[in-house]
Amino acid sequence: MELELTTQDREDLLALARRTIESKVHYTPYQQPNSDDFSDTLRSRCGAFVTLHENGRLRGCIGHLIGDYPLYKMVEEMAISAAMHDPRFYPVAPEELANITIEISVLSPMHKIADISEIVLGEHGILIQQGHNSGVFLPQVATETGWTLEEFLGHCSQDKAGLPWDGYKMADVYIFTAVIFAEKR
Repeated sequence: MELELTTQDREDLLALARRTIESKVHYTPYQQPNSDDFSDTLRSRCGAFVTLHENGRLRGCIGHLIGDYPLYKMVEEMAISAAMHDPRFYPVAPEELANITIEISVLSPMHKIADISEIVLGEHGILIQQGHNSGVFLPQVATETGWTLEEFLGHCSQDKAGLPWDGYKMADVYIFTAVIFAEKR
């Protein structure tokens, strides 16, 4: 079940992510928001990813699949992680901020599937898990890349989970949906 996020909820989360990143990048004190400043929806627990793009190119993406804490807090933590701790990139520098666009994906709970035919490209994200190996693709990855279902699963298996290309056939596959929104810049 997806959360119903109002326009105000989306604006609040994007502004929170922006303030959090700017504070971290500039090494300035950060004023923790009061939970009373947020709607009940933003205080609910669910997973989320924060994705950063710089001039249209991926600049960082970190998320957490499980709702361990309130959504607004999850977005704060994932924004910092995407900007400063994505191992694929150097931390965001102050001079990059003007060219960074923030995208947030609020996740539904995971659902284990029995057959890959249950996956709807562009609608479902996937988690492939086998033992200690796991990999995740957000729903928008299939749309952005134009991959077929086999390519979506194969790249997730090989590139994200560290399994063979067809490793998904021997792994547990979970699907989820996401409410995806971004800054207009």
